[in-house]
Amino acid sequence: MFLKPQDIVILLKITLGGAKDWTYGSLAHDLGMSASEVHAAIRRAEHAKLFDANTRRPIRAALLEFIIHGLKYAFAPEWGGVTRGIPTSYAVPPLSNELVFDKELPPVWPAADGTARGESLKPLYKSVPDAARKDEKLYECLALIDALRAGRARERQLAATHLRERLSR
Repeated sequence: MFLKPQDIVILLKITLGGAKDWTYGSLAHDLGMSASEVHAAIRRAEHAKLFDANTRRPIRAALLEFIIHGLKYAFAPEWGGVTRGIPTSYAVPPLSNELVFDKELPPVWPAADGTARGESLKPLYKSVPDAARKDEKLYECLALIDALRAGRARERQLAATHLRERLSR
């Protein structure tokens, strides 16, 4: 049983949501997935020791460790050409407030109705752009994850620091 990229998105949503009363259906609706996809993701996460079925919560320390140290290897970034999309990685606060990149196209998740023009970076899962539009905290963490997956050393270091803050609460 192997983790899939959407498993991380689901675990992040549960972690950031703070609500203990989530359902497979509510997560599916919020993330643009089916309830069966969410159910299968929770089972895989439990098998990988990233989710505790008794508390119905992700195991934060394990999830954070996997995101910071393993995600870029398990789900390597896939770059594309220049496109219109939704900014990600260092092009999104808090990293955009701390880093300056002159004359460089920012990384974007491809989206026809996106607000920026940049270099295409495939999101962890196809519904990530829509889910990020609905949840600002999720968007911020997914952008930080992209900085870990595809960023340079300084971006990765800052992203790891910010993710530790957000996921350790």
